[in-house]
Amino acid sequence: MTDTLQLVQPVAQPGRTALPRAMVIGLIGFLTLVDLFAAQAILPTLVDVYGVSPAAMGFAVNASTFGMAAAGLLVSLIARRIDRRRGVWLSLVLLAVPTASLAFAPDLAVFTVLRSVQGVMMAAAFALTMAYIAERAGPDEAAAALAAYVTGIVASNLVGRLISGAVVDLAGVAMTFWVFAGLNLAGAALVAASLRPSLRMAPICRPMQPPLAAWAMHLGNPALRAAFAIGFLILFVFIGVFTYVNFELTRTPLSLSPMHLGLVYLVFMPALITTPLAAGVVRRVGVRQTVLMSMLTCFGALPLLLVPRLEAVLAGLATIGVGAFLAQAAATGFVSRAAASNRAAASGLYLAAYYLGGLVGAAVLGPVYDRLGWPSTVGAIGLAALAAACLAGRLRLVGA
Repeated sequence: MTDTLQLVQPVAQPGRTALPRAMVIGLIGFLTLVDLFAAQAILPTLVDVYGVSPAAMGFAVNASTFGMAAAGLLVSLIARRIDRRRGVWLSLVLLAVPTASLAFAPDLAVFTVLRSVQGVMMAAAFALTMAYIAERAGPDEAAAALAAYVTGIVASNLVGRLISGAVVDLAGVAMTFWVFAGLNLAGAALVAASLRPSLRMAPICRPMQPPLAAWAMHLGNPALRAAFAIGFLILFVFIGVFTYVNFELTRTPLSLSPMHLGLVYLVFMPALITTPLAAGVVRRVGVRQTVLMSMLTCFGALPLLLVPRLEAVLAGLATIGVGAFLAQAAATGFVSRAAASNRAAASGLYLAAYYLGGLVGAAVLGPVYDRLGWPSTVGAIGLAALAAACLAGRLRLVGA
């Protein structure tokens, strides 16, 4: 049983290993998804480079979520046959290829395809890491590791945007993508060096459930269906806010430069503090109340995005970041507990729903923004946040 609790190679003195292990897991999460939203901070620059509308560029940048959704389903089909550690580091090595290629993308179509391929590689690494954690640790250890991993993802949202904003201002678009390709390779090296290679997947002692049957079983669970829908709406809200607010921030009266636009994403700092507390919040008030309060918090902060003052917009963005990431951590943990078996399939379905929500958010809200403006876009985002809050009441474990 001891090996099941060792997620990473020992990296500290006896009695002081918990923090370093959490830091390693968090850093893996950071390096896995640092590419995902970094390009949002340079959206206005990309619009100028490719000469397209905000809606078209917003969809292209967020095409990575299509790859994430597709890969989530694919990995759930074949996850039982993939060595977790090897699959994670190989996915991150392959991720560096489309990332570097974005520096040479000749048009928007190629850019969109490359972003989709990035999404496939990121989702594969993400899903296999989640499966690795769930299968190698007990409930308490897994909760701590998942919290660290999600915290790393929150940090990637902040630091990725800061890096892209700074590099594009100093060295241009091409150098930005080369820097992120280097980070992809650093993530692969960290996984190879830190995740324990001695751990092996447990032998299958009974016939494996067909993947489609596993999907049907999970989709037949009302609580899991609600969790999948909530995941869809969380990223719909998040993408809607943090994609199209960039254009408002660069226009009058705010008129921020690319460098300053990157610095705006220091608004994720509060989420870095609150997300690790998600497990404790869920234990105290329950997953239903956690998701409900989080999504109502997002809804309540939306009017601040309409105030033509930078401090008000920053407060709104910070509050929405806290609410969205707290809801995401709670919903992710719920899925792993609510799935009676074949958790990889359940996680794959959740990831697919979550990232499909991001793609739909970019596709639907882009035309709303282009044609009706920012207030109408914020109104549509508010409806999605309320819908997620309403679904929170259906998050009930069997027997609870």
